[in-house]
Amino acid sequence: MTIGPAIVLAAVLALIHVSLYVLVRGRTGARIPVLLVAAFLGAWAGDAAATRAGVDPIRIGDFHVLAASLVAWIGIAVIAMLAILGPDRRGRTAAAARTTPAARTTPAGRPSRGRTDGAGETVR
Repeated sequence: MTIGPAIVLAAVLALIHVSLYVLVRGRTGARIPVLLVAAFLGAWAGDAAATRAGVDPIRIGDFHVLAASLVAWIGIAVIAMLAILGPDRRGRTAAAARTTPAARTTPAGRPSRGRTDGAGETVR
């Protein structure tokens, strides 16, 4: 039994596109295996769809690179959106994670210079 070139090229294309996504996005945490699977399935499905449609100007042999790349990026985007819409696993809200101590202000609207008590007075 032999492995067809479409599966191998879909895996290589998925690895390239996920690597580019991680390079641009920065950190992705533990989502990399899920991103790889989504990109691989997307690339494989994109090649199959382009084969049936018979349209794709960029090919490597019988593998439709442009359609496979497009559908692989759609798979990556779906996983990225699900990660954004999903619950925060660290137990903090997204707004609290973005707020830094320097960005907090006192009730009078002045920037906080340290810890404050409930009335807005600085505790030393």
